[in-house]
Order: sequence, then structure tokens, then C-alpha cells
Amino acid sequence: MALIKTVRGYTPVFGTDCFLAETSVILGEVLMGNRCTVWYNAVVRGDVNRITIGDRSNIQDGVVIHGTYQKNATLIGSDVSIGHNAIVHGCIIEDRVLIGMGAIVMDTAVIETGSMVAAGAVVLQGTRVSAGMLYAGVPAKPIRKIDTELLEMIDRTARNYPVYADWFREGEK
Repeated sequence: MALIKTVRGYTPVFGTDCFLAETSVILGEVLMGNRCTVWYNAVVRGDVNRITIGDRSNIQDGVVIHGTYQKNATLIGSDVSIGHNAIVHGCIIEDRVLIGMGAIVMDTAVIETGSMVAAGAVVLQGTRVSAGMLYAGVPAKPIRKIDTELLEMIDRTARNYPVYADWFREGEK
């Protein structure tokens, strides 16, 4: 079972049908929507500020989500995929977004709806990733508009993770 811990009087709150891998850590002021998944070795650390996650979002293996004390909460929308080993810190990620593997999204950044941050990209503090755009690089810069193929990948990834969670639940029966 995941490590779920109360910190500073805040206990994580989960929507219905969430999957929390056994080695995931969720603590403090975390509010998670329905059908979310938090995978192995991911840390959702709401100890210093609030973390809110919408419905059907997936936090993949090794991801770290945190905020900044007395400054920046982390707000993550619905149908968001945060790739393996990414870091999301004190920022806003709107709906239907894919954050690539190993990417870093820093404080006060805003990742608008229907956009993608490429694997390994670093979104610097205060950056606004425009809706429907692919950003890549260090620091992350706009590369091109999201085409139909990339948008389908964003949607497919968000749809697939609850299915993967069901596979793991079946193994528990």
C-alpha cells in the first residue's frame, strides 16, 4: 500500500477509483480527483503547500510533485500525464497536457490546455506554455503547434493509465 501521511494537520483526499502504487508517497495537503493513478516511487508532497490534481491524471514512476512554502501551490488539471521522473514544482498545469519524461516544470510556470512539454525539457520559472503548443529544450521554447497526431497521443496516454491500473488491481484479486 502507498505511504499516505498526514502533515501539519492535512491528510490527502482522494476521489473514487484512484490507483496508488505500493511505493508511491502522497502526503499533506493533496486533493486528487477521480480515476487518477500514482505509480511506483512517485512522490506527491503537499507538506509546504497545496497540491490539487484533477480527474484521470496520471503521475508516472519516479515523478516528484511539490510546491513552495507560503508562495506557490501546484495545480494540475484533468487528463494530464506526467512522464517518468519528471519534476513539477509550484506551477499550474491545465487540462489535456503531457509532461514528457524527465522534464522539469518550475515555480509559477503555466502549462496551458492541450499542450506538451517534451522529454528532458526545462520550463523555467514564470514561463507560460501556450495552449496547443509543443515546447522543448533547455530552457524550453516553443517548437511547433500540436497536430492531430500529437493531440491524440496526449489523449490516448491519459485514457490508457486507468486501464493499466486495472491490470494491477486484477493481480491483487
